[in-house]
Amino acid sequence: MELNLQRPLLFFDIESTGLNIPADSIIELSFVKVFPGGEQRVKTWKIKPWDYERQCQRPIDPGASAVNGVTDDMLTQCPRFFEVCDEVQDWLEGADLAGFNSAKFDLPMLAEELERARLYAHKEIRVDLHDAAMVDVQAIYHMMEPRNLRAAYRFYCGGEDFENAHTAEADTLATYEVLKGQLDRYPDILKNDVKSLSAYTGKKFVDFSGSLLLDANGDAVIAFGKHKGKKAREVYNSEPSYFAWIQNSNFTLDTKRQFKRLEEQYKAEKNKPLSDEQTREAGEALAAKFNTGRLF
Repeated sequence: MELNLQRPLLFFDIESTGLNIPADSIIELSFVKVFPGGEQRVKTWKIKPWDYERQCQRPIDPGASAVNGVTDDMLTQCPRFFEVCDEVQDWLEGADLAGFNSAKFDLPMLAEELERARLYAHKEIRVDLHDAAMVDVQAIYHMMEPRNLRAAYRFYCGGEDFENAHTAEADTLATYEVLKGQLDRYPDILKNDVKSLSAYTGKKFVDFSGSLLLDANGDAVIAFGKHKGKKAREVYNSEPSYFAWIQNSNFTLDTKRQFKRLEEQYKAEKNKPLSDEQTREAGEALAAKFNTGRLF
């Protein structure tokens, strides 16, 4: 079944120096952009992983190199991410996103590189990845048939393994084929619409790393540490220094940005003048205290 698209859907996959998002970098980025009507475009970048603070190439973890087959010397002549940032944004602009397990790693890793380009290379970042619908094909797969990408391809795409597994481009193309196979297999469950597919697995994160979640009322809730389970607004009102601690600790740049955005929102709410109704209610409450002879 071909995808029913209202706007382009960008499948993507990343290979990296390691799995620690704040401390690692992208070494390969592949896009498969599918347009309404079925046109398909493919673009892959090999990227020199750059440590902006030390101003040097970031080494690839040996464990990562064993999986993706990329070594440090293969990337020395490649562009750094901020040097291809504008082209990457051209591909991202106006598109929804899809990937295999991308919501947990590839998406926050891409967001981290964009934030680094903004912060360290002073690049203009035109796209906000939080605005795009995200279809995680693995999440659908695991809800239907818990396995991995290779097994998913065999299951949905005719029983054969795909070639060059664990290269970004092969994995990205396979993910596109798997999503189409899922739509064919579950027509009564999955709606052929990007927003519905994105909603099927649920978008509950405020930041891509999952440090902030959305509760049933749409309020941001802290998902780790001593304030786990508390609303971010309540923590800000009782312990605003916690938000400063976030900015000075080892969190992803996207997590820091979302905490900063919430801090600015809560600060604006505190400074907002009371409405006539709120002023009247506050006056009545104060009068009631005086009338009972108690101020507290």
